[in-house]
Amino acid sequence: MNEVGPQAYRDAMARFAGAVHIITTDGAAGKRGVTVIAACSVSDSPPTVLACLNRENPNNACFVANGRFALNTLAADQQDLSEAFSGLTGLPTQERFKLGHWDTITTGAPTLREAIAVFDCELIDSKDLATHRVLFGKVTGLRIGDNLRPLLYHDRAYHVL
Repeated sequence: MNEVGPQAYRDAMARFAGAVHIITTDGAAGKRGVTVIAACSVSDSPPTVLACLNRENPNNACFVANGRFALNTLAADQQDLSEAFSGLTGLPTQERFKLGHWDTITTGAPTLREAIAVFDCELIDSKDLATHRVLFGKVTGLRIGDNLRPLLYHDRAYHVL
């Protein structure tokens, strides 16, 4: 029998390469930014993206409460930002946002000016499944940055394409 337990599943998913993003929000429920790999396009008409967040972390509830988020795609030289927003460095939220240059586009969510792409979104739906919450965002603002190599995460380590 092929047993699919949590550790075996995580080991298999470690082989799944993904672009590294920082998802951000700001509003009445607070300001937050988190490193994510589980994000992708849903549709180009209307432009829609999704991102997955650990819902067992109560700090992530502000994404739904604020009703907006920005997905900031990182370049190869932005590993320090990824580590800071992943929580590995222990920096509090306000200190994390002192790294990089941040502004806003349409929704008020923080957008990283140096990102290779930014998708500024209004939250149109969210679904809870197991340990995660899937956020669906209608893209209301875009920024296409320099065509740099993306930061990737594969086999529990950072890589460059």
